[in-house]
Amino acid sequence: MNGAEINGRHAGAILNVNLDSIQANYRLLLERLGGVPSAAVVKANAYGLGVEHVAPALAEAGCSIFFVTHLEEGVRLRGILTDAEIHVLNGLLASSEEVYPTHRLTPVLNSLGEIEGWRRLCGETPLACDIHVDTGMLRLGLPPDELEAIKDAPSIVAGLNVANVISHLSSADQPNSAQNAEQLARYRRVREILPLGRACFTNSSGIFLSPDYHFDLARPGVALYGVAPVPGEPNPLNPVVELGACILQRREASRGEAVGYGATYRFEKPGLIATLAVGYADGLLRSLSNNGAAYIGGIRVPIVGRVSMDLITIDVSAVAEPASRPGQWVELIGPNNTVDDVARAAGTIGYEILTNLGTRYHRAYTGGGD
Repeated sequence: MNGAEINGRHAGAILNVNLDSIQANYRLLLERLGGVPSAAVVKANAYGLGVEHVAPALAEAGCSIFFVTHLEEGVRLRGILTDAEIHVLNGLLASSEEVYPTHRLTPVLNSLGEIEGWRRLCGETPLACDIHVDTGMLRLGLPPDELEAIKDAPSIVAGLNVANVISHLSSADQPNSAQNAEQLARYRRVREILPLGRACFTNSSGIFLSPDYHFDLARPGVALYGVAPVPGEPNPLNPVVELGACILQRREASRGEAVGYGATYRFEKPGLIATLAVGYADGLLRSLSNNGAAYIGGIRVPIVGRVSMDLITIDVSAVAEPASRPGQWVELIGPNNTVDDVARAAGTIGYEILTNLGTRYHRAYTGGGD
């Protein structure tokens, strides 16, 4: 992290987002797919990284199909991308049906009721829709009895302009899970009953399963942002984010002194402690208390004491002058401490680390024509 670059901006912490890396990850996934096209999932503000920057970078890399979760996200994305396909995963929101055609959004229909509602809305104009069938998540999507109803009465979907028939893998990040093969078999059954539009089944981790899972269109999300598709395995993707924070104060700690709320950490010998301008209000999870770490010049410095709302404290006893002085910059996410490393220390997954990155950071975007 380049402190000289940051100091003039009066920032206590800075988040760097590398749009070139996002584009490179998209192209890497396309290579892995071997000719199968890929959409991009940019829900949750592009996994916390800023959809107004990320979506145009992906479009520049050749992506023309995007998925979001909420209708409001779709409306916002349409204001950013005028020509892309935009699909809304949460389905046909009651009382807001007219918003979809107004903003040229494609709803992902999750039940027979939604299918009927879309048919009524379209009238004689067959507007595009997706149909989502549950193959084992027990969340959204047509359950087995509703799929069988379509088999018995194909007129339910006759005349619909179906862009994609989708489902969602629940255990693709566990390549040896039997549920992957079970869901694949169920999805093949889905396609026998609903041979409409594109078959869109695989997610980020599913791309790294066999080509049997790829079908007509992939739908990656978190892999675009550099999170490892298979935990514990070497990550083929490019890191996308770096997070650095400024040292506000450094002070000596005597043997037996405690730091932070609840006195959860005591120094066993004299040391040095530095306070950083970042806390759980910025998305640095409280579970990193006494578990996480930062890096100064490649040296690991542990987070000691509880993560508080605005501040964390690190043990800089092993860091030579002047690198631990106030005003110096500390790596919280970066080459030495990846998103997956932080997630592991926090007892969570990379998705949660990214989507919790707060709004108080100064954000810098590099590459991607930005």
